[in-house]
Amino acid sequence: MIGRRSAILLLGLVLALGCAGAQAEPIDQLRQFLAQTRTARGDFTQQSPRQNPAVTKGPGAAGTSAPVTTVVSRGSFEFLRPGKFRWTYRTPYEQLIISDGEHLFLYDKDLNQVTEKKLAGALPASPASILFGSNDFERDFKVENDGSQDGIDWIRATPTAKDSVFERIRIGFQDGMPVAMQLRDSFGQSTQLAFDHVQRNPAISSDRFQYTPPPGVDVLQER
Repeated sequence: MIGRRSAILLLGLVLALGCAGAQAEPIDQLRQFLAQTRTARGDFTQQSPRQNPAVTKGPGAAGTSAPVTTVVSRGSFEFLRPGKFRWTYRTPYEQLIISDGEHLFLYDKDLNQVTEKKLAGALPASPASILFGSNDFERDFKVENDGSQDGIDWIRATPTAKDSVFERIRIGFQDGMPVAMQLRDSFGQSTQLAFDHVQRNPAISSDRFQYTPPPGVDVLQER
């Protein structure tokens, strides 16, 4: 199952929808995206690590091992800047993450549980704060061009806060469109995101970002 911590922070989600010309530097494309993109929707594929339960090697064996496998998740996203987004996991598990601009809700269907957080405490120095927040991302991140590979131009964003759960964030652009994101956390684990069928500035009602928990669901409030 997708970890609650990674699901929320990976809201880095969501995005990469640029509007700059192909000749622009990746950093300039990100700046133009923030300046010119108010809404967007699209699909995503996420590859994230999952630590399997420790496997005992048997009597006399040297310790245990905990192999890591890759979980592939797919779903869709919508956002309305600043601060409102809807991130839906459809496979392999159904989860929903919604921000109404003030609160962040994480609904886990299998657990029959909703976790509610204050948005201000959930987004700073995370991928979501670059793409969903205001245009002052360079206050919280050191951002630099990070070369090209396989036709994708990359930027690297390093959080300035020492207590960030992320070591670095990379956003990849192709033909003026951000198409990928790579997240490396403070434990050295990496998550890959790819974006497809992206629509820039579609008409999206603000009602899409309002959330009421289903009847009978446990609601946990985190401060």
